[in-house]
Amino acid sequence: MVDFQSSTHRSRWIFSPDELMEKHEIANQRATKLLEQFGVTRLDVNVDGSVSYPEPIFDQKDNAARSLPKPLNCEEEQHMRIFYEQKIQEVCLAFKFPHKIQATAIIYFKRFYLQWSVMEHHPKHIMLTCIYASCKVEENHVSAEELGKGIQQDHQIILNNEMVVYQSLGFDLIVYAPYRSIEGFLEDMQEHFHARDEEQEKFKVLLQTAYSEVDRIMLTDAPLLFPPGQLALAALRRSNELHGVLDFEGYLNIVLSRQRSVHSASELFEFLNSIYSLVHKLKIPTAKDMRHIDRNLKSCWDPSPDDRNKKREKRSKHKSKRTASEMQGPPA
Repeated sequence: MVDFQSSTHRSRWIFSPDELMEKHEIANQRATKLLEQFGVTRLDVNVDGSVSYPEPIFDQKDNAARSLPKPLNCEEEQHMRIFYEQKIQEVCLAFKFPHKIQATAIIYFKRFYLQWSVMEHHPKHIMLTCIYASCKVEENHVSAEELGKGIQQDHQIILNNEMVVYQSLGFDLIVYAPYRSIEGFLEDMQEHFHARDEEQEKFKVLLQTAYSEVDRIMLTDAPLLFPPGQLALAALRRSNELHGVLDFEGYLNIVLSRQRSVHSASELFEFLNSIYSLVHKLKIPTAKDMRHIDRNLKSCWDPSPDDRNKKREKRSKHKSKRTASEMQGPPA
């Protein structure tokens, strides 16, 4: 069985902060150029997962005078991704899916938007497809119809985007989530500290709080920057700070010595501090915060009414001229 160290998750989907920033900037710049070229950014997804570029809204001679919608910047795109990652958690909670399905769906979602901008594929649609794909991979199958009906969305949107999601993930569908690592570390802690029956309740509280901490960690860039074991330790460390169940620093030193880790204790603590720095900076946008961003996104997807009317008028004039010419017939 493949473990994390030899997995594609580790070799292909863990990045440095600079690499991660570059990927998001490239996707944003491509969508901005799409807006400049076509006047819209929305891509149509074909059955085979390929995408079709939009028909230009403006004629070539209008390029100098046209008024383009304002593209989203990288910060606005990040806010939209976070907003819909939280929506993934809400949907999974409503369906009572296991933590693993929720985590896998969020990681799929994060990976997808390393390849694309939210201006090209609306996150509301991709979110649903990522949940559906996660249910399949984690063998907790829910039909697209059932998922769509449960949240009052057209299930065909889920199916239409399924192949483009798989292709964007490079068909790397096996991911490692921190929830299982939390459970493993907790069992090890109980054995190491010889937890008595009366102390079991404290460890249960430690576990539940750690789960909540991981839920927040999953909304940051941390799952793309750090391995799941470190995410789990960061959550347990924070949980232990709140409940004071054990000597966490002493436990980490024991884990490092036992595993013959390539990292020193100081390096590991630096990683855990970096993870929680991301959590501390996390700001989850509200629906009110999203209104302005969503309004800009809609203008990127569809031309304004004035632009549509101009295009329609030009086509109508062109058609009228062509019909009049045809009615006159060839010259005598």
